[in-house]
Amino acid sequence: MKYSGLLAGAALMAVANAHTTIYNIWVNDVDQGIGNVAGGYIRYPPNNNPVKDITSSDMTCNVANTPNTKTLTVSAGDKITLEWHHDSNSASDDIIASSHKGPVMVYMAPTSSDGAGDVWVKVAEDGYDGSTWAVDTLIANKGKYVFTIPSALADGDYLIRGEIIALHEADAAYNVNSARGAQFYMECVQVTVSGGGSTALPAGVAIPGAYSYSDPGVVFNLYGSFTSYTIPGPAVWDAASSGSTTPASSSAVVVASSTAVIASSSSVAAVVSSTQAAVATSSEVLFTTSADSVTIATTLPATTATSEAAVTSAAPVETSAPAASSAPVVTSAAPVASSTKNACSFNATKTTLKTVASPSASSGVSAVAKYGQCGGTGYTGSTTCASGSTCTVQNPYYHQCV
Repeated sequence: MKYSGLLAGAALMAVANAHTTIYNIWVNDVDQGIGNVAGGYIRYPPNNNPVKDITSSDMTCNVANTPNTKTLTVSAGDKITLEWHHDSNSASDDIIASSHKGPVMVYMAPTSSDGAGDVWVKVAEDGYDGSTWAVDTLIANKGKYVFTIPSALADGDYLIRGEIIALHEADAAYNVNSARGAQFYMECVQVTVSGGGSTALPAGVAIPGAYSYSDPGVVFNLYGSFTSYTIPGPAVWDAASSGSTTPASSSAVVVASSTAVIASSSSVAAVVSSTQAAVATSSEVLFTTSADSVTIATTLPATTATSEAAVTSAAPVETSAPAASSAPVVTSAAPVASSTKNACSFNATKTTLKTVASPSASSGVSAVAKYGQCGGTGYTGSTTCASGSTCTVQNPYYHQCV
């Protein structure tokens, strides 16, 4: 799937109304009331901003990770619903911006650990099924995400950690460009499990520590062409044994064509890892930003050795090698927005579309399918659109049949 430049721009403008937190949970369809308040049962942060630095301790249960007063009693095998909201748990709340597409996950850890160490076990996850993102489903369900407490889980006190990864700025790693990077939303719910079995949680993963900036599910170009998405972190526990959790699949998402950015800036920092492998050519310019600098990071096939060349700028640029995978991953920068850590404010210019007449079909020239590229600077393919569509100038570098 590929999201158009117009959708990308709209996504960026919607960011300011996007943040989310867990407000309350349901046990077997019974609402347990607001939990993210003083005297509640959720370890809640001071605001609904995301965490972007995956090495920060804020990744555990969000900012502060302060234990709350209450602990809910649930039974092994219970249906648990985490209810996410932007401003309130009212029916009119917008949950999270629809531009913030990405996966939804749930981890559990013993409360006694306070979330520190290799204690987090993934018990549920949903990502991208080929047409729909888990966040889309979450919005459609009014912020509700359902999972089941493993029926064999041993009794005890546990933290339930719900997590959303928003990928609308994940085309560049946060450690390379702090104005971008995946956005992580999480809170921890305090529960006591009773009526369970004898199966203890297996050894898990550390958070922070479970994710890397080389993970294809952490650095991901939502605006490129893709057919799949690899959810970062460990595999979901099968709840059958107390052995170590199995690492997640290393299969990579193949991004065929990605978006280029031309920015009005006083300096541009470019980090390019070069190998013998060919890299897909960027061919789109979505908009011009007022950012002072732009970082364009290109990740090459992980199985080849790389050499790095950096053009220095005002700020140092750090790169990390991509994880090994069975398929090459090509990622390049999408629209760059001027923003600060844990804040989402943007200044982008409006895109103006212009329609041009499609040349008449001639023998030997194949027509471009609807939504395909039909022109632009450097383009050498067919400029004839299929019947029912017209070659439209999105920008000087990209014309599209629409």
